Amino acid sequence: MHVYLIPLGRDRYELYAEAPEEEEGPLAHDAGRVRRWLHRAGEQWHEYVDAARLSTATGRFAIWRDAIICKLAATLDEQRTLRSLRTASSATMRFPASLESRAARAALDRILASSQRHHGQRLILYLVLFVLSGILFFIPGPNIVAYYLGFQGFGHLQSWRGARHAATHVAWTLQPSTDLDELATLASQPHAARAERVRAVAQRLALEHLSAFFERAAG
Repeated sequence: MHVYLIPLGRDRYELYAEAPEEEEGPLAHDAGRVRRWLHRAGEQWHEYVDAARLSTATGRFAIWRDAIICKLAATLDEQRTLRSLRTASSATMRFPASLESRAARAALDRILASSQRHHGQRLILYLVLFVLSGILFFIPGPNIVAYYLGFQGFGHLQSWRGARHAATHVAWTLQPSTDLDELATLASQPHAARAERVRAVAQRLALEHLSAFFERAAG
């Protein structure tokens, strides 16, 4: 698996990969009740996302709802890097060539430690909100709020597991990249001035969605 240490500004980095989305498959027979709740909510949320992306909704509210679902789904996809590390035994991290290997490794360790804290806290938050969303039972139709919260909770659980696994069990190989060096010089430039060069870097790295990720993360 290849992971990229993306420079976003002065001493700011994020991990990025375009790993294929994995099917979660059936849960183990001994999975707990909470895992089963979150898993079912995640499956239902995927169904809503697939329907929303077909753009067949009619009516102002339905169109607005589908637009929000698609936007949320795109944001949640950014957790895929950590989720994909859950089962990895080894990974190669490419980092800006101007950065020393020791500094790149330290940045990786900081990101993984921070991710464990962040996703662990969000897991607890969304689990509580998921339980509380039951008060919306009286609203006609499916409880999309509950499905979204459940999917979020399940995603944070998988991301937390991925960060923990990557920090303790993955054998990392570090590889410098001059292309990522160029991204580092672009982070502080305005979007209009850097957009074409960012797309060129993404093409050279064969990362289809890197440009969109970089623009969102670098600001």
